[in-house]
Amino acid sequence: MLLVDDQELIRESLQIILNMDEEIEVVGLADNGKAAVELLEHTTPNVILMDINMPIMSGIEATRYIKKYWPEIRVIMLTTFQEIEHVKEALTIGAEGYLLKAIHPHDLISGIKLIHRGGTLLPQNLAKLIIEQVKNAMLSTNSSLSKENVATTKYGLSEREIQILQLLAQGLSNRNIAEKLLLSEGTVKNYVSSLYSKMEVKDRLEAVMKAKDII
Repeated sequence: MLLVDDQELIRESLQIILNMDEEIEVVGLADNGKAAVELLEHTTPNVILMDINMPIMSGIEATRYIKKYWPEIRVIMLTTFQEIEHVKEALTIGAEGYLLKAIHPHDLISGIKLIHRGGTLLPQNLAKLIIEQVKNAMLSTNSSLSKENVATTKYGLSEREIQILQLLAQGLSNRNIAEKLLLSEGTVKNYVSSLYSKMEVKDRLEAVMKAKDII
């Protein structure tokens, strides 16, 4: 994997920590996004641990470029910032994960392995902030009907799928949704799978982010 951070102490510390795990090999270090992109001309890591706030080229800019030319590389954003806009922007441009630098080394290693296996990762507190933001936006709008029509037209969602999507955006689990709608949990799972397919998303987080614009 490749480590990208403008602070030498953090780069070196991360390299030491990650090299202690026999399943992880650090193949390069870069102090900004531009340097990271240049390294990719010579080596292609499976995963990149990318800081956001860096000189010359930020982590967001570098990730956007990397996802365009090396879409198979999985990117984890690593930062001290918790602003919701950073999270949304990073995930929108294709990053597979977002972690805070205060994370415990054991959790960091576990997260990297999860991303490498094809998963996505977002700290629970940040996920809750996104869901809460979406929920507040939904409660403050007076045009839910017209937006539901957009959802129906744009993604082909049924009335029941839109209803379930709204509940997902409110943070309800499949079981809670089933209880609220008087459906079986298996039926709710089928509806969720169907709306994921129609919206072309992989998980609840991506669905919620799209939901902000359509419901």
